[in-house]
Amino acid sequence: MAETRVGLVGAGYIASWHADALRATRSVELSAVCDPSASAAQGFADAYGVQSFTDLDEMLAAGAVDAVHILTPPQLHHPLAMKCINAGLHVLVEKPVALNADETREIAEAAKARGVQFTAGHNFLGLPSYQRLKTALAEGRLGRISTAEITWAFPFAPLRAGPFGIWPLRESRNLLLELGPHLYAFLIDLFGPAEILHVETGKEIALPGGGTRPQSWRIIARAGGVDVTLTLSLVETHDDRSVLLRGSSGMARLDYANDTLVIARPNASDLVLNPLRAELAQSWAHLREGARNAARQLASLNQKSPYGLSFRGLCAETYGAIRTGRAPDARFSGDSAVKVMAAIDATLARLRPDPDLPRPKGRPKPDVMVIGGTGFIGRALTRALVARGHDVRVLSRGTSGPFDDIANHVETVSASLYDEDALRDAMRGITHVYNLAKSLDTTWEAALENDVGVSLRIARAARDAGVKRLIYTGTIASYDMSDPHQTITEETGFGPLEARNIYARSKAESERQLMDMHGAGIEIVIARPGIVVGHGGPLQHWGIGRWHGAGAVRIWGHGRNILPFVLIDDCAEALVRMIEVEEAAGQSFNLVGEPMLSARGYFEAIHRALGARIRVSPGPLWVFCAADAVKYQLKTRILRRKGLTRASFKDWKSRAHFSPFDNSRPKAVLGWRPETDRARFVEQAITRANLMGF
Repeated sequence: MAETRVGLVGAGYIASWHADALRATRSVELSAVCDPSASAAQGFADAYGVQSFTDLDEMLAAGAVDAVHILTPPQLHHPLAMKCINAGLHVLVEKPVALNADETREIAEAAKARGVQFTAGHNFLGLPSYQRLKTALAEGRLGRISTAEITWAFPFAPLRAGPFGIWPLRESRNLLLELGPHLYAFLIDLFGPAEILHVETGKEIALPGGGTRPQSWRIIARAGGVDVTLTLSLVETHDDRSVLLRGSSGMARLDYANDTLVIARPNASDLVLNPLRAELAQSWAHLREGARNAARQLASLNQKSPYGLSFRGLCAETYGAIRTGRAPDARFSGDSAVKVMAAIDATLARLRPDPDLPRPKGRPKPDVMVIGGTGFIGRALTRALVARGHDVRVLSRGTSGPFDDIANHVETVSASLYDEDALRDAMRGITHVYNLAKSLDTTWEAALENDVGVSLRIARAARDAGVKRLIYTGTIASYDMSDPHQTITEETGFGPLEARNIYARSKAESERQLMDMHGAGIEIVIARPGIVVGHGGPLQHWGIGRWHGAGAVRIWGHGRNILPFVLIDDCAEALVRMIEVEEAAGQSFNLVGEPMLSARGYFEAIHRALGARIRVSPGPLWVFCAADAVKYQLKTRILRRKGLTRASFKDWKSRAHFSPFDNSRPKAVLGWRPETDRARFVEQAITRANLMGF
């Protein structure tokens, strides 16, 4: 039988998970990708060796696919699914399948009428452990189920650190539409149609620009005679994504984030041995599940992670049904998708609508542009510029930003960073441009295009548009910070970069080429922020260590050396001064605050200020380096990945920030005065920073 050719509509983060699962699916060929961003589509196409399109009609007209996975923002799911179904294609639609049950029902009915398959992307139902849970239920091992708890307790970082313009944050209801299908899919598949009895939200968080969003949801439902509690908790919390079933003969806990299933059943021992046997049984079950996962991931070189397995299960069932001509499994059927969305509709009907917020009247007259203005530093900089009397044009991927309260001074526009003409047009009338954009690439060739190339394109567009000064944010990570006896100033060279991590190397190369342009029609200033902390920043800051959830971190090195922290407000103040001080032109500035805290001191301060004891482990840098070397060999020799580089041991030592910084230049040239009082620093960096989200 011929292979089913599959195209992906949308080349964002989730696309790679679908692509890898499709590659592992029998009788399937990943053949095309479509995304309105030419760079995103081409980058994905190059990585997977498929055709790229920027227009869905062109992909359909080319006859390149037999089925599509729709991976776009949710508001586009319904119209795109209908177009593909009408073209005679099978469709798999990411969750939420649509914005309501009516749209979902229309998709399902159109697919049935056209004779094609419609699959809902409820991927966690494809996990092996979930199949084992259903088998246990069918065999009666849990007895009659009385209550169930379905939980998603996992931090949703954009609520605290942005980006705030993304679809899930535009309305409170979008949060449930984005994450709720995971929970409701379990509910519907296990127990059938649900009656929603009660909805309660809490832990409201204020968004920049106005408005609040709930970070906790508690939903009481009843389905198939079972009392069900659904919980969403999006603050910084211990990861608990689970399904807990209590029955007359036993209790089961499915950890769907880790693909483990533990079943507790009563034993017939006497009073003394009963608890011992019960605990030993639980211990054995946990050991068995952990060993099974570890062995599977080791044997597959982590290609079969729990999350990856969930997509493999989804794709295997979807294309198995297409290959054999049978109806799709009920887990992923259109009927199931309609029931899931109906339950979400019933929940949202009980949700208090977001209030309409007043917007300031007046039209901005921007003289400054901030590229990346919706990010952590960009938001603070934009507000600092407005406070200083500037109107700001924010260049962002979307056309909305977290500035509704100052909308008379800020406008948000969208232009591709790969379109020099569009960039130049967006900069007309602008006197100063801040480039805060960054790209996280895995190969040097990609970094040259997506980081260095974009930086130069922005600079050329600014020069040709008559911009006076461009401020570019590099990174202190470009320095070799491995020597505790070397004090770093702006005169310190970066040293050899070939064996450095790609981000540090590409930022340094961008700086070098930009400074070659200084004085040739445009002024260039380089800013290198340190470890930026404060309100709006993340708890899980990877400049400090490698995080394992909100409660554990493995710090880079021993963690006793002072780190180059800088408060977000101090950083923004220095950036503003870079367009106010004429002498700043052609110079670089390391924006590092006064010596304050080590990594260990930082986490001790969190404990004292917030009462949260984060588990801190020292990270021997030679262990990190050795593990990285092994991964590099496996990726290049076994998985045959091309273009990868490996950082040196000195680069790993650099991540610990052993070298101290001298911040004399920004203080002397810019008149910058970063915070000097330790108590006030801790208050702004930790106490008032809302690190936990509540």
